[in-house]
Amino acid sequence: MSTRIYFEEYGSSQVLKVGTEELPEPGEGQVLVEFRAVSVNPIDWRLVAGHLKQWSPLELPAVPGCEAAGVVAAVGPAFEGFGVGDEVIWNGLIGGYRTEALVPADQLTPLPAGVDFEQAACLPVAGGTAYSALKQLELGAEDTVLIHAAAGGVGSAAVQIAQAFGARVIGTASEANQEYLRELGAEPVTYGPGLADRVRLLTDGAESVTAVLDTVGSDDSVAATAELLQGGSRAVTTVPGKRSSEAGLAAVRQLEGRIVEAATLAAEGQLTFTIAHRMPLIEAAEALEISRAGHGRGKIVLLP
Repeated sequence: MSTRIYFEEYGSSQVLKVGTEELPEPGEGQVLVEFRAVSVNPIDWRLVAGHLKQWSPLELPAVPGCEAAGVVAAVGPAFEGFGVGDEVIWNGLIGGYRTEALVPADQLTPLPAGVDFEQAACLPVAGGTAYSALKQLELGAEDTVLIHAAAGGVGSAAVQIAQAFGARVIGTASEANQEYLRELGAEPVTYGPGLADRVRLLTDGAESVTAVLDTVGSDDSVAATAELLQGGSRAVTTVPGKRSSEAGLAAVRQLEGRIVEAATLAAEGQLTFTIAHRMPLIEAAEALEISRAGHGRGKIVLLP
């Protein structure tokens, strides 16, 4: 029997329930994966709260969770892509808060040697999004990139990937997270009003920032981006909306192969995630509350 965390109605984390299910044998193109680590993301609590039902209505009951890592336990008939015992990374839309899951094979990525399950579970969303964003910016060694909320999951991944691309990195963060950014190799600045001026002090002029990744989408971050880039032609955002669109910030486009690329960087030691909380799967409700509160550093991982 497999354990799952599910909800039958939209609401706070308290609507989550713990249950069991008996999964069938994998069908054609399916793989049964025993999850060893499941990553928690802000989209999970938003999904449970019903914030996304206008765009992505769910058939309830539903299981949250969009990324995990584990071991192949069984494969469908005549399947040659993965074998029993293979270590894999999973990324889907929902369904991850489980001890094991039956998933389409095309949602799996081989886990490279040297990357553990906890790190692997964090790769698809944060690592894949950061990689996609920086490739979309065509970031290179001649660039100085400003990353808004650089201590968060996507932000901290982007700091490391940008450096792997050879760029200079400036990152916004609270005072409490600035030493953490220095450890990652970024130059920290405090977010909020006056941000553009503080960035100019670091770069000796308004033209020194050549690209921006905004993972916040606030009035301050959008205004500072538009001011520093004077038009936002090399700026992307993970939080598209009216403000960002009016300022000329493009939404991040998720690239094919992004998880493979992020996993390769992790295997090479160029991308690691700080695990802020390790919690049993059955404490998923508490994990969602921590995620909803925000302002955290690093990732939350559930251990089935």
